[in-house]
Amino acid sequence: MELDVTDRSIINRLQGGFPVCERPYAQAAESLGISEDELIERINRLVQGGALSRFGPLFNADRLGGTAVLAAMAVPEDEYEAVAEIVNAQREIAHNYRREHALNMWFVGSADRAGSVEAAFARIEKLTGQPVYRFPKEREFFVELKLSV
Repeated sequence: MELDVTDRSIINRLQGGFPVCERPYAQAAESLGISEDELIERINRLVQGGALSRFGPLFNADRLGGTAVLAAMAVPEDEYEAVAEIVNAQREIAHNYRREHALNMWFVGSADRAGSVEAAFARIEKLTGQPVYRFPKEREFFVELKLSV
């Protein structure tokens, strides 16, 4: 996907600093010198085109009384797409990504209750016939990653 100067400005300037107000898109758009409608249209295009995998807030589930658990699976290559569909269909799964490793599918289960995440992992195991390896958080580290395009 080809990015123009405005697309790059949107990506670079809205990482970690989206306004919290009644009309956040309008305020963000003003700082970029474009209209609210154009900002919303461009963000949608960036997501649909694959330049952004998602656009939205990241919540610390633990601090909100919920839980988040990193998990992984060793999925046979010929089953990968089908298993990914099952994993992604669970509303408790925040995101899912492929790795070049014996555990080639990694995802995060997040919910307001630990039991909901565990139930999602159990559904995935039942529907795929594959074990879900859980990696619960022992310590928290904050690494702020911002990418420039």
